[in-house]
Amino acid sequence: MSTPHFLPTKLLAGCKVNIFLEILGLRDDGYHDLATLFLPLPTPHDVLTVTPSASGTGLTLTCSEDAVPHEENILARCYEYFGRTTGFRPDVNVHLQKDIPMGAGLGGGSSDAAAFLKFLNDRAGALRLNDADLISLAGNLGADVPFFLLNRPAWATGRGDRLTPVCLPFDGLTVVLACPRVHVSTAWAYKAWDETCLEKTSPPFPLTPQIAQDMFPALPISVFRNSFELPVFAAHPRLRLVKEMLLSCGAGGAVMSGSGASLFAVFRASAQAEKAAGRVREWDIPTYVYPL
Repeated sequence: MSTPHFLPTKLLAGCKVNIFLEILGLRDDGYHDLATLFLPLPTPHDVLTVTPSASGTGLTLTCSEDAVPHEENILARCYEYFGRTTGFRPDVNVHLQKDIPMGAGLGGGSSDAAAFLKFLNDRAGALRLNDADLISLAGNLGADVPFFLLNRPAWATGRGDRLTPVCLPFDGLTVVLACPRVHVSTAWAYKAWDETCLEKTSPPFPLTPQIAQDMFPALPISVFRNSFELPVFAAHPRLRLVKEMLLSCGAGGAVMSGSGASLFAVFRASAQAEKAAGRVREWDIPTYVYPL
């Protein structure tokens, strides 16, 4: 271990939404094959404050949320994986301020890991990993972590870790992101999908990067699709009501993100978006509005 030479650093870790998510089936390795379209969003975001330490103990991790186990936190695994791969194990204190809600389908843990990985790699000097090796390491931490290293709209397949960047013609649209105070476990959501949908799933909507670019100007409702909605809405019917409210307020499309519980909608008119956000906030649901 060594005392690193850098000033205290704040890392902002944004979130993501899945505009489209189709579960294609169960793999032999126990994971699921996916086809999904990721969109990064700047808020809500977590904040990682990294300061140099002379403790000689490697990583010291603290978190604003007691519910996050420090020893099993993805940041601890990130530090261990990176150190094992490169030999770079600086003495650092990391405080994680959690503002991305957990169990919301926004990828907060994966975003934190990507931000910390990039920080470590940028300071590893001669031990620095090339882009391909860094992405490979990121994929071992979690299927969404490579996307957050890319941090631009991307079409993903496999476990969600095989990425193709795409350009989405979203200029001029306004996003509303609603984060109901509901925690949905990803493991539970996959199990519920396996039990209710595995034998009934329809062929995937034929969305490819090129088709996405051609179709998004029209914002067809069919593009905003998520296989998890059927089992998750059955267990948490209020989430379906939030989606219906967003659509009734004029959204061009609305969909649940990831395995839930957050809902994402896009509006052509910013005034409609603000009105929809106000309606959702009346239900005591944290809601974010921003232009694309």
